[in-house]
Amino acid sequence: MMEEIAGKESDNPFSRIIPALMRKGLENVNLSMFSEEKKKEVLNAAGEEYLKRNQVLDAIKVFKMTGNKIRIIQIGDEHSRLGLYTHAIEAYRLAEDKEKLLKVGETCLKESHIAEAIAAFKAVGDEERLNKVGDFCLEKGKIDLAIEVFNALQSKERLLKLGDRCFSEREFNYAARAYELAKDKDKLNKIGEEFMKMGLLANALKSFENADNQMMVQFIKENFSERNLNERVYV
Repeated sequence: MMEEIAGKESDNPFSRIIPALMRKGLENVNLSMFSEEKKKEVLNAAGEEYLKRNQVLDAIKVFKMTGNKIRIIQIGDEHSRLGLYTHAIEAYRLAEDKEKLLKVGETCLKESHIAEAIAAFKAVGDEERLNKVGDFCLEKGKIDLAIEVFNALQSKERLLKLGDRCFSEREFNYAARAYELAKDKDKLNKIGEEFMKMGLLANALKSFENADNQMMVQFIKENFSERNLNERVYV
């Protein structure tokens, strides 16, 4: 891929001066004297330089600025072929290519790249496939990813159901995360009390803060040291 890029950049008269402009910062470069076509030429050269340096996300963003959809999709295709799905998905997302997003999402799911599959289907807004991924995550015991899926679906019902299941199985960190995303203050207070019983004050504090329980937040902050409050906080 790098050889192909090197060939492309040699056709651009700005390719040799682009590194100097990048050191200055593209946002600080004054291109106001150029026509729109010339501005795109300069920025596309910067995109190729970013690719040469393996700064793929920066390159994609530059090509998005210039409306260079063809180049973005080329980058997505190459990274998908290499199994570098995160960059491929971001490229297809910025190119707004739903067909390729669905295809790479199915590939990721088949190869158990669950987080990437979620990102692809979320970018498309495909609720049916996201539900499929959520069920797959539950089946495989990937609770954190299932929570992410149900949050992407904005399904409070499924978040609370999963949170209750985790609570009953004493998986309190997962339960707290699900209740937090579902914005259920009663359940957050309930799990905050469980964390208190376990002596996990940092977790309890976070739960009470998310529940907007000012009384318990004040009680914990005023009666326990910073050391107590720095121990084990759920993500």
